[in-house]
Amino acid sequence: MISWEIFSDGACSGNPGPAAIGAVIRRDGVIVKEISEPIGVATNNIAEYRAFIRGIEAAQALGAEQVKLRTDSELLFYQIKGKYKVKHVNMKPLYEKAVALLKRFKNVECKVVPREQNQEADRLATSALKKNVLQNASHDDRPDVFIMGEESPSSKG
Repeated sequence: MISWEIFSDGACSGNPGPAAIGAVIRRDGVIVKEISEPIGVATNNIAEYRAFIRGIEAAQALGAEQVKLRTDSELLFYQIKGKYKVKHVNMKPLYEKAVALLKRFKNVECKVVPREQNQEADRLATSALKKNVLQNASHDDRPDVFIMGEESPSSKG
């Protein structure tokens, strides 16, 4: 039997603030897909849900029928499990989508893991967040700040 594992994580700079997601999909212990994407402005909890959903969608597209989901978000885990209610209006559609996607699999195991066991997904989310923040940073109002590769303020003559 093929073993599929999905590790997911969300990252946020400010809460809410610029956000990104990361997910790692393993098939029989081998990484088959990495996801590292900015998602705009969101809360950390929304980023966690978006990463979870994106990982599930990608695994399904790869042909997974049984999945082991790994997250370091206790809130997401306990909401999906049905132990915590989903009260926030912006999280309800994400919760409903996640639950609907999970029903498409023959078997699902979901587990909260310590951050140390979710480092790859965290690295991917953080990387997308940093790239997005740098790309969207406007330094026109700060002549004392520039990013390497930009024209130096002193070279403008």
